[in-house]
Amino acid sequence: MSVTKRHWRAIVACLVVPVVLVAAPLTAAQAHSSQPPKPKPTIVLVHGAWADGSSWSRVAWRLQERGYTVLAPPNPLQGLAPDSAYLADFLHTIHGPVILAGHSYGGAVITDAAVGDPEVKALVYVDAFIPDEGQTIGELANATPGSCLSGGGNPTNVFNLVPFPGAPEGDADLYLKFEADGPYPGFDACLANDIPAREAAVLYAAQRPVALNALAERSGPPAWKSIRSYAVIGTEDHAIPPAEQRTMAGRAHAAITEVKASHLSLISQPQVVSGVILKAAWAAS
Repeated sequence: MSVTKRHWRAIVACLVVPVVLVAAPLTAAQAHSSQPPKPKPTIVLVHGAWADGSSWSRVAWRLQERGYTVLAPPNPLQGLAPDSAYLADFLHTIHGPVILAGHSYGGAVITDAAVGDPEVKALVYVDAFIPDEGQTIGELANATPGSCLSGGGNPTNVFNLVPFPGAPEGDADLYLKFEADGPYPGFDACLANDIPAREAAVLYAAQRPVALNALAERSGPPAWKSIRSYAVIGTEDHAIPPAEQRTMAGRAHAAITEVKASHLSLISQPQVVSGVILKAAWAAS
């Protein structure tokens, strides 16, 4: 009888030990699966002056293909303070983390709008102004020689000034001229020097004006001081000299990606621009 009991205990031990060994990994796997995955950030794309949200279309669909929610709200282009306030209110309607990208003047807008918003996880500047507190777009555009928008100091070489109802005294909507005028090389050579001529002509026709006062408003405290930043710099940018972009991006401690492109790299090199935005999104996840 005692031998039988010993055999029985040995058989039971052989059955129980494997069960314990298998059960432990299952418990760990179940605990891991109980943790909810981090939500993908929403990507918000902010256009610049003389453009609208469609300027981001080639970037947007690449991001959507990767499963991201993409929004390209209108930038009013009425002034840095109201434009930033409008964007800040828009961002507050989004639930969850946000990656915020701005092109050209839109870079200044995101710099002010993201201040104090804990859901904005990264700022991506594309051929953009990255102002510090107290700086203006006009000052930054002329900080380094070579901008085709300077017009030799005469804005009428570059812009058609159009009055609008309720405009403050001295303010007007600025439309870029198409033809060259004095030191201004024309729309194609200034903004769209790597865009096919037919497409550039459509961009010119559909341009949205920016208010003159927007170029003179001073920027507030910059969000890049507390939010991770990235910068795409078109080395053939004739509107914002690449040297000035490098200076601004370096001050913001932005991770810089350079690409052979015009001021409109989001149109001519969308794969590069979307790649940088995806990098920012992955880092924030």
